[in-house]
Amino acid sequence: MDIKTLKTFQMIVNYGSFMRAAEELNYAQSTVTMQIQKLESDMGIQLIERGKKIKLTEAGRMFYEQSLHIVKDMEQLHENMDNLQRGTTGNIRIGVTEPTASYRLPEILKRFLTHYPNIRVSVEFGNTPTLSERILKGDIDLALCSTPDVGTELYFEPLFKENFVVLIPESHPLAEKENIGPEDLQGHRLLITSATCPYRRKLEMVMKEYGITTLDTMEIGSMTALKFYVESGLGTALVPQILVSPIPAGVAVRELSGSLIDMTFGLLCKATDYPLRLASSRLYSVLKEELGEWSSVH
Repeated sequence: MDIKTLKTFQMIVNYGSFMRAAEELNYAQSTVTMQIQKLESDMGIQLIERGKKIKLTEAGRMFYEQSLHIVKDMEQLHENMDNLQRGTTGNIRIGVTEPTASYRLPEILKRFLTHYPNIRVSVEFGNTPTLSERILKGDIDLALCSTPDVGTELYFEPLFKENFVVLIPESHPLAEKENIGPEDLQGHRLLITSATCPYRRKLEMVMKEYGITTLDTMEIGSMTALKFYVESGLGTALVPQILVSPIPAGVAVRELSGSLIDMTFGLLCKATDYPLRLASSRLYSVLKEELGEWSSVH
C-alpha cells in the first residue's frame, strides 16, 4: 500500500466511478482496477462493492475516513522534505561572539527570517574557544567569531576586520593625545576582558612585541560593558569601534596608532560540513553578503 493507491481509492469514492477516477489521474482504467484489487488483497478485506454504482463496504467507509489524514500527512511530509532540501525550512543553531551578537546579528536575522519564515534559528553567545568546542561536539551548526586556534577539524572563512579604538575618560591625561600607541598605555589602568577572550590574548601579544610586560589592569568579563566602566572613570579600554555609537557622556574616543588589535572576524563550522547545506547554506549566503557589505561601508 502506497500513497498513490490511497489517492486512487479516494478519487474513486469522490467521483463514484473507476472510469472517472482513471480520467482524473490520467491512468488506464485497468491500472485503477489493479490498484484496488491489490489494496483489497493486501488488507484482506473487500472495500468496494462493484456494480452499476459503486458502494463502499463498512470496511471501505472506515478505510476512506482514516486514509484521508494519512494522505494529507504524507503530502505534508513530502512538502516538508522538499522544503528542507531546498533550504527554505529547518533549524539552525548558531553561536556568536560579541559585539556582533548584539550589534550586527539582530537586524540581519530579522531580514533573513522575513524571507524564510519557516526556518527556526537559535542563537548562543560565547567566546571563540567555547564556540569552537561546541561546533566540534555538534551542539551548534556554525559560528560567527574571531579566528580560531589552528586545527584541521574546523573551517574558518574571514568576513571582515573588527576595528578597535581607545576609550578614555575626558579628564584622563591621555585625552590630550590625538592618537594613542601601546607605549602610551603604560602607567594607566587598562580595563581588559577575561583571560579566555581572543581580544585580550591578542592585546597581550601586541604589548609583548612592544616590550611592555607589566600593566595596571582591571578585568571586566563583558566586552560590551567596557564602555560603561570607562564612563565611570575606572580606566581606559580598547573596544570595537561599533560599541562607541553613541559615545557615552564624559568619554573621549581616540584612534590607535597602527593596527594594534584589529581582529579578523568570520564564519566557523566543521570542515566536514563545508560547504554548508540546506537552511544553513541560506543563512551563510546572507551573512557573507551583509557582513561583507558592512565591512566595506565601515
